[in-house]
Amino acid sequence: MSTLKTTPVVRCDGAASDDEIVLPGRPEAIALPRSQTALIVVDMQNAYASAGGYLDLAGFDVSATGPVIEKTARAIRAARAAGLRVIFFQNGWDADYVEAGGPGSPNWHKSNALKTMRRQPELNGQFLARGTWDYALVDTLTPQAGDIVLPKPRYSGFFNTALDSMLRARGIRHLLFTGIATNVCVESTLRDGFFLEYFGTVLEDATYQAGPPAAQAAALFNIETFFGWVSSVEALESACQHTDVEATETA
Repeated sequence: MSTLKTTPVVRCDGAASDDEIVLPGRPEAIALPRSQTALIVVDMQNAYASAGGYLDLAGFDVSATGPVIEKTARAIRAARAAGLRVIFFQNGWDADYVEAGGPGSPNWHKSNALKTMRRQPELNGQFLARGTWDYALVDTLTPQAGDIVLPKPRYSGFFNTALDSMLRARGIRHLLFTGIATNVCVESTLRDGFFLEYFGTVLEDATYQAGPPAAQAAALFNIETFFGWVSSVEALESACQHTDVEATETA
């Protein structure tokens, strides 16, 4: 006699809710109460996603970021339609790079943007300085009223920003991640969120790595094995639509 297998669903509060979205993912599905969930758009700036931006001029391949921008836009539309908070991050510093830390900071030595500008002085002031084209979000991803836009001076969105207090004030426990780079700022923010008791899920097709494809695979392996969950934009759209249908039928 065969037995039906149930798909495990992670619920941080244990019990199912009428308000939740059940998002398929790896290593299992995760339940996302709408009032407790935010979509985090990490550094979708010209610096990281556009030809002529910092990553491109520093020698990283950004030729495949077009589909990531499109998938991120779809994730934002799905999140807004489902009533989820949308939070945009912009990575960078003041025009004089005081916030970058100087020689006494490891950031000064490891930031590829800063290193590239030191090697090529003609690029000084061009990368990741507030007010520049490089720092700006790509044109197709425009914040709307009700969205939150936060600057961040380091890889993690939790370091020296108001993110944690803003999330806690709104009762948010679940974070959906899109953006660039998967293996740097996305993974760093999700890891820090894990240590602060947030449930993090990456929408893998709306992210892109800095470096070879193996860097993307490694970051996603780390996340789904140790720090969170991995899903997709299509799964989010489908889960939101399914929940809306159920809510309509129940009403």
